Amino acid sequence: MSEDRTHVQEFFGARAADWDRKFPGDGPAFTTAVTDFGLRPGDRVLDAGCGTGRAMAALRTAVGPGGTVLGVDLTPQMLAAARRAGRDADGALLLADVARLPVRDEVLDAVFAAGLIAHLPDPGANLRELARVVRPGGGLALFHPIGRAALAARHGRELTPDDMRAEHNLGPLMSGSGWDMTSYADDDDRFLVLAVRHP
Repeated sequence: MSEDRTHVQEFFGARAADWDRKFPGDGPAFTTAVTDFGLRPGDRVLDAGCGTGRAMAALRTAVGPGGTVLGVDLTPQMLAAARRAGRDADGALLLADVARLPVRDEVLDAVFAAGLIAHLPDPGANLRELARVVRPGGGLALFHPIGRAALAARHGRELTPDDMRAEHNLGPLMSGSGWDMTSYADDDDRFLVLAVRHP
């Protein structure tokens, strides 16, 4: 499932303008996932691989006016679409690679990552990079608005035991990358994994 940086930019760049229209019903799922993540007022949160910024409003609501919301994406067209939608009003948008974040160590309270994990070129190293910027005890949410089976069906493929997002694969991957998984949900209508940064 991992793809190189250029392929990711080409794939999402070509789809950015129509992305929100293609998935018009995802908003409530993003809001529920952010609510279940348990952010607090004043938290500093990174939306990693933010795309068109569909989580930004919910993240801003969760952290309040005293919190910080930073959206990072690799694809300029996705960030442009986020700005056209006015989502930069909810937080800063930054063109950057989540594999090499321009963020100091342990300055964030949490990372929210929607649809990101399958596109990471080196999931272990990339999850370690997310851990680097989060304080010990901070949180990580890996989210997708539909579950693994529904997503596989959408792409015309079968789920296999080696799927990186399967609980038996993802748990050890996260543990070896600085995170302790605290909950795992893979339902038809959402995929949500929550984890805490190792002390």
